Amino acid sequence: MAGRGEGTAAAAQDGAPEVHQYAPQWLELREPADAAARATDLLDPLRIRLANLPGRTRGLVIHDLGCGTGSMGRWLAPLLDGAQRWVLRDHDPDLLRLAAARAPRVAADGSPVTVTTVRGDLADLTAADLAGASLITASALLDVLTRDEIHALAEACVGAGCPALLTLSVAGRVEFTPSHPMDAEITEAFNAHQRRGDLLGPDAVTVACEAFSERGATVRLHPSAWQLGAEHAALAEEWLRGWVGAACEERPELTERAQAYLAERLEACAAGELRVTVHHSDVLALPRPMGGVS
Repeated sequence: MAGRGEGTAAAAQDGAPEVHQYAPQWLELREPADAAARATDLLDPLRIRLANLPGRTRGLVIHDLGCGTGSMGRWLAPLLDGAQRWVLRDHDPDLLRLAAARAPRVAADGSPVTVTTVRGDLADLTAADLAGASLITASALLDVLTRDEIHALAEACVGAGCPALLTLSVAGRVEFTPSHPMDAEITEAFNAHQRRGDLLGPDAVTVACEAFSERGATVRLHPSAWQLGAEHAALAEEWLRGWVGAACEERPELTERAQAYLAERLEACAAGELRVTVHHSDVLALPRPMGGVS
């Protein structure tokens, strides 16, 4: 897998700004919407699997891939019982320091949560690197991976017998209220931008489900859409600028009309008259437990 963390991943997906020094600000801006969107329906089957892990009384070991500022840990750790050790993986040392400093310290039942960090690329991640892991997590990562990288991720997780909770992958669909004649055209251009090179963009979730299923894992899929209204005006404005900008980068012939479209949308956003649903998907993959224990 390529060496991408949540900072670059989240900046590349959804139409966020791609200038790296703005990544922490963007991640902070989107964190409340991410937390509200993640599929809590996947937590019960995950808890059942985690409760039956061998050595569960020693606590959970959770590897967060491309951890960015650590928003996944801040969301998930307080929702799980038992002692937890989070292994935060990212290539950016500044993001790792921020994630470690802001990590939660207490689980749902009051048990301690501790954190270690690993700086490096995800390119060479193998099942051996995940030995002893209870869970793999990632947020806003799948859609900036290639087919080969997703299959490598599935191979590592399944090889380690480790569940994977992979959240907030773009689904390629956006809905606006009120609608506009250019909505579909901008969406199509943005999706094409997401698929540049060998990246999968909105096709990533389908590929991930297939990759895990082919290796014998049980896969659950659940929608996790952003619902952006007047209370999310700052996020919606930043997202709109990046989303339209990526569409114009992909199809420069749209630029003049798209700028007028953007101005109209930003005006509606500032007036509290715009609602946006940005569709994402969450994936829970449950490999066969090591040793065949259910």
